[in-house]
Amino acid sequence: MRASPLILAAALALPACDNLEQVSRVGRAPALSGVTDPTLDPNWRPVSMPTPGAQDPPAVANSLWRPGSRTFLRDQRAAQVGDLITILVSVQDNAQMQNRTQRARTGADSMGIPQFFGLQTRWFPPPANPSTLVQTNGAQNSDGDGTMRRNETVTLRLAATITQVLPNGNFAVVGKQEMRVNAELRELTVQGVIRPQDIASDNTVRSDRLAEARISYGGRGSLSDIQRPRWGQQVLDAVLPF
Repeated sequence: MRASPLILAAALALPACDNLEQVSRVGRAPALSGVTDPTLDPNWRPVSMPTPGAQDPPAVANSLWRPGSRTFLRDQRAAQVGDLITILVSVQDNAQMQNRTQRARTGADSMGIPQFFGLQTRWFPPPANPSTLVQTNGAQNSDGDGTMRRNETVTLRLAATITQVLPNGNFAVVGKQEMRVNAELRELTVQGVIRPQDIASDNTVRSDRLAEARISYGGRGSLSDIQRPRWGQQVLDAVLPF
């Protein structure tokens, strides 16, 4: 219980910092982030997966064609750290769920000490009845009905950078894009692991071919600030038990 004021103060301080950032950009649009090496991000970590060793393509005698090449002279697809590749993001998510729960419970308890070596009259004042010291009863009813419907569609093209070549030849890719329209900043991020075989001849790869895919589409700005609940309401939603 002594830590409750500290927890409440911390809960109030966190949204306040976000509000200060919101106040600091009053009258101007959100600033764009600088173009940096994605591997310098503190949250970036090398991808480590259980993979077999890479195998060299079989040599073909008396042939100028290289196995795995998409062009006669040179493979134009991304193949090493620093190369760029276009990721085609196409997500169509439909979900529907409906649940209903009903519960009812009734209970009654009673407790007393009618006789206890004749000492029960000494423990309690004369108005008290030792045989009916405690009597409780309760009834609970719960009825819940929930329905969830979700329909999401995201379609976009995003250039990513190969940040790591795994031991089996797969590529770890990271892509980020920012677009500012008026006072609203849209942020797109994609990262995951792809196979060289899934890269098309035009140096593109579909998002459903990404393993451990992490796709984010969000933003910040005037519209996002209006749609987000006030920090006081967020604190009450997290603290109030009812």
